[in-house]
Amino acid sequence: MVKQYLSEVQRVTKVSVSVLGSWSNSKQEKEENLSKFLEDLGTIFSHEPWIQISKEGDSKFWSCSTFQKHSNNPKEEVILVYYDQRKVMLSHLHPPLDTTTSTDQETDDASKLSAIFHTVAKSKMLFMTDRYNDGPIKLTHWQSDGAEASIIVELMKQASVPACMLLAFLLSLVSGICRSRVLKFWPLSFLWRKLSTCEQLGHRLQHLQVISSNKKAQTQTQLMRKANIFVSLLIDVALGILLMSWLYRKNRIGHLADTLIPVADHVAEELQDLLQWLMGAPAGLKMNRALDQVLGRFFLYHIHLWISYIHLMSPFIEMILWYVGLSACLGLTVALCILSDIIALLTFHIYCFYVYGARLYCLKIYGLSSLWRLFRGKKWNVLRQRVDSCSYDLDQLFIGTLLFTILLFLLPTTALYYLVFALLRLLVVIVQGLIHLLVDLIDSLPLYSILLRLCRSYRLAAGVKFRVLEQQDGKPLRLLMQINPLSYGSVVQTYRLPTYSCYPKDSWTSLCKKLFLGELIYPWKHKGEKQD
Repeated sequence: MVKQYLSEVQRVTKVSVSVLGSWSNSKQEKEENLSKFLEDLGTIFSHEPWIQISKEGDSKFWSCSTFQKHSNNPKEEVILVYYDQRKVMLSHLHPPLDTTTSTDQETDDASKLSAIFHTVAKSKMLFMTDRYNDGPIKLTHWQSDGAEASIIVELMKQASVPACMLLAFLLSLVSGICRSRVLKFWPLSFLWRKLSTCEQLGHRLQHLQVISSNKKAQTQTQLMRKANIFVSLLIDVALGILLMSWLYRKNRIGHLADTLIPVADHVAEELQDLLQWLMGAPAGLKMNRALDQVLGRFFLYHIHLWISYIHLMSPFIEMILWYVGLSACLGLTVALCILSDIIALLTFHIYCFYVYGARLYCLKIYGLSSLWRLFRGKKWNVLRQRVDSCSYDLDQLFIGTLLFTILLFLLPTTALYYLVFALLRLLVVIVQGLIHLLVDLIDSLPLYSILLRLCRSYRLAAGVKFRVLEQQDGKPLRLLMQINPLSYGSVVQTYRLPTYSCYPKDSWTSLCKKLFLGELIYPWKHKGEKQD
């Protein structure tokens, strides 16, 4: 009967199970027939050595003895290891992150320990014995030797099935609209690819599709990823609703709209004062007066156009902000992305000034480098992408000398305007970058894993440690096995969620090179750029 039960357990759990010995929990003295019966069990189940475990009277420890009937070898030392079977079964052992410096022996030991955890986890069916509480209202139950459970949680699981089906249908409908040809036309496709709000909405749409998927997670990593995404979405929406409630309380939207117009006027006045300073003798520098006046008046005209546009939109700003505030119910990250796009729209004139100055400066830099090669009898070979020798006649050298002189003396004026507007542009990009860093932090932080590490650290195991409980002569050595949890840094590194990262990943060297040569620094990625 016992052998038949063991074969059935082995078929269900896929774990090789065998009888290693016997144990008794009797507090009274052992009877001779009981002891003889426990010893005779070793003849039925052929396992060497045969282990007998019994309770030591009123002590909390167990005694262990071994019998070897078919071997003449001396008895080996017995070590009893106590561990919480429930914690080991629920925990997931993580391999070390840095495996390059580990030796073969350490790798072999880690694989053996992982096999122990895996075997105990696969034996979950052996410990599913329900034990209900004795209260009048049995809302929860537990398994002290198995996985924790709750009647409320089970009911929520059953109720979540139709909710997930409805959510999956709505998401498939929305994703079908997003993949339609309507968004492929020029204005809509440009806005969808360039606005950070659209990028964040697409990113959250992918997260919702992962959560509502009826495909069961196959591994622990996939399960933790779904849980982290769900908790991240939940906290994101909760923070967004708190922000929305704060905005619509005490007419803060109206106060914000009344403050926005004076701030925009103040920024425009500061830019006008800056341009007036550049049109004079900035820092005592002698500039080309004709080019200085042309550039200054050109930029002043754009500022007047911008002020007129802001005052034209002023009656509608409160209504726009009121509807924009409703988007906070989609999450705090969506609200932050909308704030980043609003900053980009409000500083669009600064971006235009930067583009004008960068194009003029880049044109003169490349013109001077080309004319410098002309003086040395060189030219740039476009087909072979290299510098080759070339002979020029006297007229070409004369015209080249005139153009080089003109560009060289006009370069300081253009470079000064470019430097000022590039610094203003960098200031705006830094503010937007800080906002997107906060968005990426909320999107990528594995909140569920961190909460699991904080509340139930044994679920995320990095290894085990042993503590000596009792060591006496003539008695087996007793050890307590405890789980070493993962560190918080390892938890974040292991379960960190990927982000969409719409901003380009330029190195400091590449950024400085672009600034020196006058190349544009875009706040988004290009199709041809390779991202890490």
